[in-house]
Amino acid sequence: LCFPQKLWKMLESGQFQSIWWSEGGKCVAINKDLFTEEVLGREGQQVFHTQKIRSFMRQLNAYGFTKMQQNFQRSASLPEFLSEEAAISAHSQILYYYNPNFNRARPWLSETCKRR
Repeated sequence: LCFPQKLWKMLESGQFQSIWWSEGGKCVAINKDLFTEEVLGREGQQVFHTQKIRSFMRQLNAYGFTKMQQNFQRSASLPEFLSEEAAISAHSQILYYYNPNFNRARPWLSETCKRR
């Protein structure tokens, strides 16, 4: 299977906690640390031909995926701001990638994801 097909199969399997559909099936969400351990660190049963998250992200970019930024509204009060900072810090381990041709509601479009 090519990279987009492997990625699709992984997302649909429900077998992994580190990667899932986000934003109504329009984005791929990846918990960076957990993905590195759960998917890339697998012994014997590698899904992708790499053990490094940077190489995996380069593959995403090569197939037209772009990293999405999450915008957070900040509070004016110091206690609320500090608690929001802690939540955002934990959330920063989650990466979001978007490709217009990789959409859960339109699986046939994934066939048009070609390496650049």
